[in-house]
Amino acid sequence: MTSITIATLPRMTREVLSNILLSSNASKVAIIDVRDSDHVGGHIFSSTWIPSTTLEAHIPELIRTLKDKEQVVFHCALSQQRGPSAALKYARERASVLGFEEGAKQKVYVLDGGFLRWQEKYGTDERLTKAYEKDIWLEY
Repeated sequence: MTSITIATLPRMTREVLSNILLSSNASKVAIIDVRDSDHVGGHIFSSTWIPSTTLEAHIPELIRTLKDKEQVVFHCALSQQRGPSAALKYARERASVLGFEEGAKQKVYVLDGGFLRWQEKYGTDERLTKAYEKDIWLEY
């Protein structure tokens, strides 16, 4: 077991993530969206949707396919439960498979405020958000 905990997982702000996505460093980051049925209404550009209910089965594949990414950012709707839990599972499994030192070379983050906060600022920005449906988010 590693010393990675929910409390030690760093948060990434929406501003930092948007700056990365709009920069030449966009290819160095992976965004994993672990919302379930609440995935409707839009998603962050270039994100990969893996519902939290299926994440466990996808972690080995993620470790392989994301091996060259410098940063991996997990999020759900609010990034209070599913996003942090998914990030923790991924980080621990990566450290277990690759060894703690090698696993730590990739930074794993949780998107602060999740998609709810993201869409408030970037929902209508088509460079950053895809398939956005503002009406779905008006009630939030």
